[in-house]
Amino acid sequence: MYNPRTSETGGTPMLVHDVLAHAVKLYADKVALIDGNVRYTYRQASERVHRLAAGLLGLGLKPGDHIGILANNSHRYWEAYFAASVAGTPLAPLNTRLAAHELEFILNDGEIKALLLGPEFAGLYEQLKDKTPGIKHVVILNGELAGAVDYEQIIAANNPLPRPAREWSENDMLNLCYTGGTTGLPKGVMLSQRNVVSNAQHAILTVGFDEHDTWLHAAPMFHLADAWACIAITMVGGTHTFLAAFSPQACLEVIEHAKVTRTILVPTMVNFLVNFPGLSNYDTSSLDLILVGAAPMPVDRLTAAKNALGPKFCQAYGMTETSPLLTAMKLDWTKYQGSEAETARLTSCGRQVAGVEVRVVNQETGEDVKPGEVGEIIARGPNVMLGYWNRPKETAEALRGGYMHTGDLATIDQENFIFIVDRAKDMIISGGENVYSTEVENALYDHPDVLEAAVIGIPDDQWGEAVLAVVVPKEGRTLTEHDIIEHCRKLIAGYKCPKKVVFQDTPLPKSGPGKILKTELRKPYWAGQERQVH
Repeated sequence: MYNPRTSETGGTPMLVHDVLAHAVKLYADKVALIDGNVRYTYRQASERVHRLAAGLLGLGLKPGDHIGILANNSHRYWEAYFAASVAGTPLAPLNTRLAAHELEFILNDGEIKALLLGPEFAGLYEQLKDKTPGIKHVVILNGELAGAVDYEQIIAANNPLPRPAREWSENDMLNLCYTGGTTGLPKGVMLSQRNVVSNAQHAILTVGFDEHDTWLHAAPMFHLADAWACIAITMVGGTHTFLAAFSPQACLEVIEHAKVTRTILVPTMVNFLVNFPGLSNYDTSSLDLILVGAAPMPVDRLTAAKNALGPKFCQAYGMTETSPLLTAMKLDWTKYQGSEAETARLTSCGRQVAGVEVRVVNQETGEDVKPGEVGEIIARGPNVMLGYWNRPKETAEALRGGYMHTGDLATIDQENFIFIVDRAKDMIISGGENVYSTEVENALYDHPDVLEAAVIGIPDDQWGEAVLAVVVPKEGRTLTEHDIIEHCRKLIAGYKCPKKVVFQDTPLPKSGPGKILKTELRKPYWAGQERQVH
């Protein structure tokens, strides 16, 4: 494996294209990519990457130009991440769940000059193409589109680019990853070569990937929750396999067929897998680790997942701005039985990973909190972003004091395990008391008939804000508001319990990576309010 500070060419920093060159040198004839019936070795995959890079430059793009990709997961998405480094063209992976006007803003703000487009989003692109004049080239990944260049024809028609098209610095921006835009306009997170390579090294040291691993890209590859594995698994010569769009059955079929050993899923995906009636019909014995990220996993859901698939689950925590990994649990730390302190850690997102400093601090004093106190998670390390694209004020605010300020609230225990309690913006202040929505949601998920739940604060003349629970019952189950409130009273303090419960039979709204969009749930209650807090 690489020295963390050098590449194979000497004392220069390791860059993303060096990661691929390393894999080819050591694992040339090993299967790198499995996508349905398609299989490529590392030698073949690298040749495709270098042909794609040559083809992009052949269109008239220049090193330094920004390109975007709007597509579902596939081997071509993996190729795009590496081709960006070879061609010298920073890549913006685009959230496939955004509306046309949101994508229009990102494509213009990010100065995107070429778009790699999955055919499944051709109709969406038609809605915005006249409003994005900066896009000079569209490359259709699979199929035909009027005015677009065919991806496979580019690869077939171009000789491999013999070397990277620019002299990269490790601090040059490689990826421009826009945050979801759930509040205000999306911000472009600038991630450097050093950011993404360092994060991959941290992940390998923490999780212990090796060439025997087969990783399933099940979470969306536009999101850093999964994208980091493109680099980390390649760094050790592992195999990648892909799920275009998540469904429990499709996920289980790929796990069985490709003998997947490791993946990352968001809690909603785990929940759907555990509740899938045909789960026992599939062989999942190859799996030895399922990371859970993007949102906290309630304990009863984690226990149900363990009972269904075995003790293979470890929670991890990070954010786009940190490339993303900050903390992780390990299997040895995840105790379903044991002392109170050990079992309490089922709600923990782990401890800081190697290479990163993570602190939980008092938001007013900046001092580290004591066990049990609530503070904000801040972090520093080589994985922390360069800043926000064209947003110097927001960059300075987020990176003040040399630390990334996450906006996530947490506690710690005596051994520095971190327990996320809420987003600062999701905390509810009711009658002067702080109510952390995650704690209430854990109580809701403890109810056997609850499939999904989210907790928000709504305006209340008496309390300032009242706790509202939005609940999706399991199919065929009937719940009442009284049932839910009385269930919560047995588990949490009365002031934390929902004052009102709303039921719906459709899934809760979610972002691209699967986070529940509480902003959408709040909208009808806060419409017309001068302030979004009371």
